[in-house]
Amino acid sequence: MLLDKARTAYRDWKARPAGFSFVREGARKTRQTREVLLPDNRLKLLSFNIQAGIGSQKFGDYITGSWKHLVAHPRSIETIEQIAGVLSHFDVVGLQEVDGGSLRSRNMNQLVHLASKGDFAFWHQQLNRNLGRLGQFSNGFLSRLQPFEVTDHRLPGLPGRGAIVIKYGHPIQPLVVVVAHLALGEKVRNTQLAYLHRMLRDYKYVVMMGDFNCRLEHLYASPLAELGLVTVEADNLNTYPSWAPDRHIDHILLSPGLESQHTRVLEDCRLSDHLPLATEIIVPDEVIAATREHRLPLIS
Repeated sequence: MLLDKARTAYRDWKARPAGFSFVREGARKTRQTREVLLPDNRLKLLSFNIQAGIGSQKFGDYITGSWKHLVAHPRSIETIEQIAGVLSHFDVVGLQEVDGGSLRSRNMNQLVHLASKGDFAFWHQQLNRNLGRLGQFSNGFLSRLQPFEVTDHRLPGLPGRGAIVIKYGHPIQPLVVVVAHLALGEKVRNTQLAYLHRMLRDYKYVVMMGDFNCRLEHLYASPLAELGLVTVEADNLNTYPSWAPDRHIDHILLSPGLESQHTRVLEDCRLSDHLPLATEIIVPDEVIAATREHRLPLIS
């Protein structure tokens, strides 16, 4: 029986696309429960660019460790296991640079593994670049709560950047969470932010988080500023590079009607070239009331 399982696993692995293509299809899984519910009060949020478990520790690693972007390194699974331990303390997690199963991740879908280890009821993978066995470049989302809608969005510019839009509660007054990984170039990034502004302008309660590849002052001067989102507050929000953080490029932005507390950068989490950013939000009474009054079945 063990030999049959090994043969089946090898056959499935060989069947993986070996060519180069760009795809946007998402994959998700949820445990079966009866309806969409929200907690009575608070949600613990985390945003983290996990660098596919590569774990760069200094700038020189970008050169000497460049091979890790193609094949697995000896500690890749150990790093993912350690990341899972960090994520397990949160309710809603947005991830960037997750590998969906390729040579560099030892053919393991990192998001599925993190969901399993952290006991998350819901996960969603947005595959942004499909390089076959050389890389399954993805955004990811983990949640202990059931959303009523999840959509993938291709962001303007060259293929490879995307946003996941997750809606909790009820369409009458939802809590909207966006996980995004934006472009490096300012011109393209502003086009992406304008797209997100158009998509989110009709919602009252929005959380935007991810690796935006720019500082806060650039966001406040971008098309996104028209939404009036504000950053979570802490004494230090620098997240990059993890070994000597001096740039605040990973963000959690909130609508003015959302309150946050216990915001912090997890400075001891040196498992990527970015540091994770965490906060806790108070779920608005309007969102909870709409959810209780108009309960929805789960998305499939």
